[in-house]
Amino acid sequence: MEYKGDSVDKAMQLKLYQRMLKPRLIEEKMLILLRQGKISKWFSGIGQEAISVGVTSALKPDEYILPMHRNLGVFTSRNIPLYRLFSQWQGKGNGFTNGRDRSFHFGTQEYKIVGMISHLGPQLGVADGIALADLLKRNKKVTAVFTGEGGTSEGDFHEALNIAAVWNLPVLFCIENNGYGLSTPTNEQYKCENLADKGIGYGMESHILEGNNILEVYAQVDFICQSMRKNPRPVLLEFKTFRMRGHEEASGTKYVPQQLLDTWEEKDPIVNFENFLLEEKILSPNLIETFKNEIYAEIDYDLKKAFAEKEIDVDETKELKDVYKDFDYQSINHNSITKNIRLIDAVSQGLKQSMERHGNLVVMGQDIADYGGVFKITEGFVEAFGKDRVRNTPICESAVVSAAMGLSINGVKSVVEMQFADFVSTGFNPVVNYLAKVHYRWGEHADVVIRMPCGAGMGAGPFHSQTNEAWFTKTPGLKVVYPAFPYDAKGLLATSINDPNPVLFFEHKGLYRNIYQDVPEDYYTLPFGQASLLREGEDITVVSYGLGVHWALEALNDNPDIKADLIDLRTLQPMDMDAIYKSVKKTGKLIILQEDSLFGGVASDISALVMENCFEYLDAPVKRVASLDTPIPFAKNLEHNYLPKDRFVKELINLLTY
Repeated sequence: MEYKGDSVDKAMQLKLYQRMLKPRLIEEKMLILLRQGKISKWFSGIGQEAISVGVTSALKPDEYILPMHRNLGVFTSRNIPLYRLFSQWQGKGNGFTNGRDRSFHFGTQEYKIVGMISHLGPQLGVADGIALADLLKRNKKVTAVFTGEGGTSEGDFHEALNIAAVWNLPVLFCIENNGYGLSTPTNEQYKCENLADKGIGYGMESHILEGNNILEVYAQVDFICQSMRKNPRPVLLEFKTFRMRGHEEASGTKYVPQQLLDTWEEKDPIVNFENFLLEEKILSPNLIETFKNEIYAEIDYDLKKAFAEKEIDVDETKELKDVYKDFDYQSINHNSITKNIRLIDAVSQGLKQSMERHGNLVVMGQDIADYGGVFKITEGFVEAFGKDRVRNTPICESAVVSAAMGLSINGVKSVVEMQFADFVSTGFNPVVNYLAKVHYRWGEHADVVIRMPCGAGMGAGPFHSQTNEAWFTKTPGLKVVYPAFPYDAKGLLATSINDPNPVLFFEHKGLYRNIYQDVPEDYYTLPFGQASLLREGEDITVVSYGLGVHWALEALNDNPDIKADLIDLRTLQPMDMDAIYKSVKKTGKLIILQEDSLFGGVASDISALVMENCFEYLDAPVKRVASLDTPIPFAKNLEHNYLPKDRFVKELINLLTY
């Protein structure tokens, strides 16, 4: 291996050696502890230390870095106390996740490190969001993100590269090409000769580096980062290296030809660099011994500290509380000046006033800029706020949601518009596995609102008509809002944007231009978790939300003899079950109407909770009314039959006569 010593000063060469030696010695100790059963799992980076150490050393301490399983050198080069890492790997309290996640699945704002999730791909989009925030704040910073050669096959990789290229984001995409994705060799994973070539398709600068040569890694990355800070743009780096141990220790390396292992063992980044430094008289055997003894002493001391730490206490109250970041709701009242507007106008007005109120709020979505969105909710926003804050996105929902997460990590709020709620399925993973879990896992919040134009009744067929709130109400960590009236839509949207937790904000397309209401012209908020009692009566309790509220109103108007409590839930997570219990205890009968298909919907949970908590007050079985358990059909008569509007009236009358 050829080292160019003149590219890096001698003091830095010595520091790089020490920084590589430390994770190697830690790993050797961890492999012993793994065999002793004192840690549960280990992903070895032995032989790849030059990449982690070289990249981290080239970054400034306040620049974010997003590592993977095999990047222990990132954490040690950022000088995280070893006992905290050891506690993390043992699931103890001094770790970073309170025992809720393992190994390197954590982040820390203190050290500007954002760990990966097992789904790998989303972190690339998160890096986009972090870099976008720096760009918006005029920070001359670089964000570095790691992936393996296997991860380059994921759609998130391509989406993230495309966004970074289109937006000129200063992201350093680092591919550790280590030969195998678990047991699958590279020739079964991609056809191109070099992964760096993938950058060409995105109009992106790319380079191939010898990943086991610490001086080449550090010098080249340092040079590239300095250039990126001056001229923000993404750069793709492919580091050629090899994984000397199993994907994780239990999997072994039997699938790897011994000759290949022998070849790469000769390229050991630490052994070779050590020999070079000895030849150059920068290092001596005594100094090597001194370095090792210092590291061994630190490892032993911090291991004792971590082992002496007690196991995590089980505190169910704390577990439930930490799912969401605390939100100090501020009630902001409106004045008396109102205007009769449509629900779509209320959403637009609420979003615009929030943009005015929060200078760090960015909206993103397909066609939302000059075009104003397919429903024209953001029409005129570019003129008011500029294209930095009103951003057209490529058609890549997963990376956009991930980028919203990255914006939040770097202190920027965002509202993402799904062009149709149906399309969230292609961004489902980062919603339910990243946004929803991030606060519970390591105390970071996701200050993200996802607007969801939804609903049937307009002959749009299976892919533009779903009301898919139940995908998210069952996912801890998400809040779900579903207004039925303009007044509620405006106030609840303002609260959603103020809330530091991720919110799915459903807007029924069928209500956009058909429902009018007098709405205050100024900014105001409405609380989550408080249902609205629209009608009062002694006969029966009717619970609904969204368009279902208007079907229920129509049915009650057409049947004035029915005296019902009509409850509009307004928010589904949190849900105002107290309002439902109070009403059911009064009326003795409950019917729940939802537009979503029946099985597994919100109505099922309401029914179960009422049966568990109000059984002795019921005079009849709880009734759920919903759409058919089929996809949503296109033809008008089929769609009408699919929806529950007519069936609701029949079931309402039947339940009253039970």
